[in-house]
Amino acid sequence: MRLHLILFGFLLPFIGIEAQSQTTSTGFSIIPLGVKGGLDEANLSSYMLAAKGSNNYICLDAGTIHAGLQKAVATKLFTETSAEEVQKNNIKAYFISHAHLDHVAGLILNSPNDVAKNIFGFTSVIEILKNNYFTAKSWANFGSEGDKPILNKYTYNYLTPGKEIEVAQTELKVTPYILSHVNPYESSAFLVRNNNSYLLYLGDTGADVVEKSTQLNLLWKAVADKVVAKTLKAIFIEVSFNNAMPDKSLYGHLTPRLLLQEMKELNKLSNGQLPNVPIYITHIKPCATCEASIKKELAVGNTEGLTIKYVEQGKAIER
Repeated sequence: MRLHLILFGFLLPFIGIEAQSQTTSTGFSIIPLGVKGGLDEANLSSYMLAAKGSNNYICLDAGTIHAGLQKAVATKLFTETSAEEVQKNNIKAYFISHAHLDHVAGLILNSPNDVAKNIFGFTSVIEILKNNYFTAKSWANFGSEGDKPILNKYTYNYLTPGKEIEVAQTELKVTPYILSHVNPYESSAFLVRNNNSYLLYLGDTGADVVEKSTQLNLLWKAVADKVVAKTLKAIFIEVSFNNAMPDKSLYGHLTPRLLLQEMKELNKLSNGQLPNVPIYITHIKPCATCEASIKKELAVGNTEGLTIKYVEQGKAIER
């Protein structure tokens, strides 16, 4: 008995170290299920995100689900052998930035084969899901409110700007922020935290100068200290059109010129530390030469030395 106690006392510090290592992981795993801003219904905005080393994902927007999961399964990103299994088992909740179809179509179309989960969004988002999409007339009410019969598969959760929430069944916490997407229409940004690591995902947004808004400036002020502290691991932000698109025709989106203006402001607030944070470009709209011209314009205009990267459907990212 005494020997057992001695051995337990010897091992206790190491048990503590192991337990601590399991609860203080940092960083993120990201799997883009869809990355484009239109036309191709099999490749629309949707990003699975988990704490690094975990299989408990949230889905940031849900324009495409099944087609993206098929690619991820085919490249062995999951042990599951079907897209349906991954959606049921690995996606624990959906965070919807705004309710335009290219950000919710996958969620709606795949809802019959999904299992019970939470949907998170601002009131403006939930109201559209409840009154326009998950209704008896347009599809079926898989939500927790609205038209009868209420199937209660998805539970609506109303977010409060700037208030962090814990996401059940995951290691993640999320703080939402309001964006302007053709003012006064709202979109959202989600600041996701895994212990002391952060990742910032923005839904569709216009530049403050075009939107006559301060929403992006408020967001940059909220994350600048994390850039300085090197705890912000990545920014996912849209560039929908090239610089040839006039401001009046942007409809709440960014061009390379406008993105770089916004990043210059964040870099200033971050004491010049923003080049340490990779910036992943999302939501490029379709046209014959749009993607190539956007990449060229970002490269030429990148006088701040920013680390600019591009997302690819079904290709995992570790940060």
